[in-house]
Amino acid sequence: MPYRRLPNTDAARMRALKTVLEKGKEVPPYKLAYSAKTIIRLQKFLPPFENTIQLQRQSMASQNKKSKDYNEAVRKARTYLTHFIRVMNMAIFRGDLPAETRAYYGLATNESTVPSLNTENELISWGRRIIEGEEFRIRKGGSPITNPTIAVVKVRFENFVEEDNFHKTLLKKTYDYTERTGDMRREADEIILEIWNEIEATYASLPEEVRKKECEDYGIVYFYRKNEVERTKAAEPQNSDVTDKNLLF
Repeated sequence: MPYRRLPNTDAARMRALKTVLEKGKEVPPYKLAYSAKTIIRLQKFLPPFENTIQLQRQSMASQNKKSKDYNEAVRKARTYLTHFIRVMNMAIFRGDLPAETRAYYGLATNESTVPSLNTENELISWGRRIIEGEEFRIRKGGSPITNPTIAVVKVRFENFVEEDNFHKTLLKKTYDYTERTGDMRREADEIILEIWNEIEATYASLPEEVRKKECEDYGIVYFYRKNEVERTKAAEPQNSDVTDKNLLF
């Protein structure tokens, strides 16, 4: 006997719900295989469920589309900050600036290594230190570091911060829609299970093949197990193109 399989994707869930709803429009209420109460619940649930799925997909598409801009902003901010620190260290190595210059940026005066800028938090933290430190040093009468200047570094950094904020907003929106869709997905599964149970109960007294066909008209999906498929094929009449050899004599 075939077994039914509940939908496991959003597209399959929508198809199952819409099929049942369309059947409710075609068949008079007294002939329907499920209750009027179920129709009302379905009509109330389906539009917001479909809308939430669409909003989640749109949010994810926007996130994927903007990820290229975000990654590029991160790369440029990291590159310009790294170059600025290296140029400053080279000026100290040449003797153009004292080693104490590093203290303006929150760096150890006796180390010339570039701090880690791998994470967003590190990039934001060190970016602010470097920019504020250089601006303060210039106000104190220090000669500006060039190639890149702090003004150029600041433009790249602020562009990154703007992209980072937008990126986090998109992530939050996608997360919220995903959570909402997950909750509604569970409700959709409950509704489908309830409706399919009602339909099967309505046709429970019919012969198997008739019952199966009636239920499938409402969108219930049935599958045969492997051994059942093999038995079905074995039971089918075999067509043969071979002529009875006895007729040749």
